Amino acid sequence: MTVHEKPEGTAPASDAAPPGSTPSDSAPSESALPRSTTAEQQHPLDRWIFGIAAALVVAFILWGALSTSTLSAVSSAVLAGVMSAGGWAFVLTASGFVVFALWLAFSKQGRIPLGADDEAPEFRTVSWIAMMFSAGMGIGLMFYGVSEPLSHFASPPPGTVAAGDPEALDVAMATTLFHWTLHPWAIYAVVGLAIAYSTFRRGRRQLISSAFAPLLGERHTEGAFGKAVDILAIFATLFGSAASLGLGALQIGAGLKLNGVSAVGEVLLVVIIVVLTIAFVCSAVTGVAKGIQWLSNINMVLAGVLALVVFVGGPTVLILNLIPTAIGDYFGNLAQMAARTAASGGDATAEWLSGWTVFYWAWWISWTPFVGMFIARISRGRTIKQFVVGVLLIPSAVSLIWFAIFGGAAINLQRSGTDLAAQSTEGQLFGLLNTMPLSGVLSVIAMVLVAIFFVSGADAASVVMGTLSERGSILPSRWVVVFWGVVMGAIAAIMLLVGAGQDEALKGIRDITIIMAAPFAIVMVVLCVALAKDLRNDPMMRRDRRSALAVERAVEFGTQKYGDEFFMPVKPHSEADPPPKN
Repeated sequence: MTVHEKPEGTAPASDAAPPGSTPSDSAPSESALPRSTTAEQQHPLDRWIFGIAAALVVAFILWGALSTSTLSAVSSAVLAGVMSAGGWAFVLTASGFVVFALWLAFSKQGRIPLGADDEAPEFRTVSWIAMMFSAGMGIGLMFYGVSEPLSHFASPPPGTVAAGDPEALDVAMATTLFHWTLHPWAIYAVVGLAIAYSTFRRGRRQLISSAFAPLLGERHTEGAFGKAVDILAIFATLFGSAASLGLGALQIGAGLKLNGVSAVGEVLLVVIIVVLTIAFVCSAVTGVAKGIQWLSNINMVLAGVLALVVFVGGPTVLILNLIPTAIGDYFGNLAQMAARTAASGGDATAEWLSGWTVFYWAWWISWTPFVGMFIARISRGRTIKQFVVGVLLIPSAVSLIWFAIFGGAAINLQRSGTDLAAQSTEGQLFGLLNTMPLSGVLSVIAMVLVAIFFVSGADAASVVMGTLSERGSILPSRWVVVFWGVVMGAIAAIMLLVGAGQDEALKGIRDITIIMAAPFAIVMVVLCVALAKDLRNDPMMRRDRRSALAVERAVEFGTQKYGDEFFMPVKPHSEADPPPKN
């Protein structure tokens, strides 16, 4: 028998917001989701955000230029306090971001698109992967591809195995993958997802502060709190990108030294920074499609050629064996590595963490405003599940292969009697390449890769800082982009000088990066809460809850009145329908 009566409390078909509500009070219906959002419009310069951030950054540069020793002493003291009181927080939050990202991907929210329901992805998958990978950690892979596995092999982390132990290779690869796979990309994914959802699904401005609307309301995100968040994001982006520029300068300097340039000192490093800064500023003003996509695709080809040569010319069988072994060791030791804090080993562990794990988490966190905003910008039209799975797994797989090739080849040389570990950190890659055929050509390719990897990442960073300065403009004014690019180069030079000499330059970069990332880590934790609340009120989630409630009540009504002899038709609701009968 057909049931014409409707049960009490059945939700109406309309999902309209109640009268007088604001955009932050209720979600728009699927049909109302905008294809073109306010983020695509040009916005004027926010004088408060730009002015305060610029003034503080210029003051930092003057401090470093006029009194480098004082800045160095202060940064060392502040770092000691951060590590003593908050080292555990970096360790805990990084793992929390992994759990949160995976939960979003494989929950019901994973079906939600980052845009209108019928919207196709803006970029092809291949270009999407290339841009995401290049902007996220390309220069880091070049700097640490040889040095980190080799360092952990020659000097294993405290509390693991002794140097020279047969298991040192397993520990080295597992520790390296811990720093370069799921954890960093989950950190990127959280911020990128929050921005992409807020911008392309909700129609808000492309600002990190806009993603806090579910907690604070639209009005407060445009007030003092929102401006403070965006200023912190600019600071994190500046210092994270400057750290990469400093690493790139150190490595290019080491490559020049090993290829005949004897006088590689602070002056030459500053010259390298100036040249790279000019290059990425020129790239940045060409825009995403012309600049970053073009450079990213070139990077992928050159990096593939370099990896292939080392794979074929190095210990091919060992490298192939390392891949499955490293995966097993990574997951087998994941809990222990994720729980390592100063409590487990005292001062030695604390010092090791500040040089490796905590530095990495701080570095990734400092990159999240620009990498997150950048991958959000290129991920429009993808679902949350596609976004998270792509952002976590694809770059992690590439990192696995990269470290197996370069780390495996370096460790094999170390075990064979070539002491690569005795060379400087920035020079170990070139030490490995010098053992390969056509070593001179490979060294040039490596230096070009370092330069282009930085250019492709830094031009994205300067555009993002322009976006933050201009209230969410996707195409910010060129002069603003140029300003932040030049400032980034100046900060990189200061960070190198704070190290009190080339041998300690890497320590200076690490110290300041951790300090500047600490405030933004707190912002990210609150951002996760805001995103979870926003997704719960998504039109698709509200429709699912309404549908489930309607079906549940209809079945209960039908069962009570007709037993098992009924079915439910689907028809439009109108005022002419009779009221439900009990």
